[in-house]
Amino acid sequence: MAAPRVLVFDSGVGGLSVAACIHQALPGVELVYLADNAGFPYGGQSEQVVISRCCDLIAECLDQFPCEVVVVACNTASTVVLPHLRAITEVPVVGVVPAVKPAAACSVNRRIGLLATPATVKRPYLDELIAEFAADCEVVRIGHPGLVDWAEQLVQGSEPPQAEIDQAMLPLRTAAVDTVVLGCTHYPLLLPWLRKSLPEVEAWVESGEAIARRVGHLLEHGGRLIEAETPGAGADPAVIQACFTGAAPSDISAFMMEMGIAVAQVAGHWPGVTAAGSA
Repeated sequence: MAAPRVLVFDSGVGGLSVAACIHQALPGVELVYLADNAGFPYGGQSEQVVISRCCDLIAECLDQFPCEVVVVACNTASTVVLPHLRAITEVPVVGVVPAVKPAAACSVNRRIGLLATPATVKRPYLDELIAEFAADCEVVRIGHPGLVDWAEQLVQGSEPPQAEIDQAMLPLRTAAVDTVVLGCTHYPLLLPWLRKSLPEVEAWVESGEAIARRVGHLLEHGGRLIEAETPGAGADPAVIQACFTGAAPSDISAFMMEMGIAVAQVAGHWPGVTAAGSA
């Protein structure tokens, strides 16, 4: 029987942090990675454009690479796309939300920092998450536009600017937060620089492990969990195809190898100018 296969979708390279968590938890799963870097960043796009791009591209990818689970590893897309995507496919779809609940559970001093994109920090659903799970906490939100760009540039070999990151994190140092939510899947890629900026933070909370658990649950429901947990012929390399709607980052294969998710094939300008024309 072929290995179970999961599609991980993002607007850029941030979803690789989620793909790495899925591979670590479920080493027998084949991964397909789809990045709409031609449409990056999604935060500045209208909701209708984001919905159209995501649904068209994911449907096209599923036609080429049938999968048992789709992971939308993009906070911006997850807030608007999931109902529309679930309406066009029977494949289970997993979204991502900032990990406010687990952060509140582990914060000792009840002061939490939340790093997200400028679009995410303004969305009402974030207010609802905080009200429901962290009402007794002081939550300091930072929606810095540079963080996602620095993560994307990291793949190209550009060192993130530590001094600018330190300046961006100043409100969290001033508030003496002990826990920080990485509310964008790009941000785990910046963790070494964020740790340098905020060495006093006790916990950095991201969504990747929770997503991997949810994927495991869905595969268990489909009777594929044992195969997903057991490394096999289909598990090496972890990613059988990485598709980029724009030019593929020049060092992406080496970058993914360093993350522990070797890739068999990389395709840039995927799937061609006509397939995503409605975007």
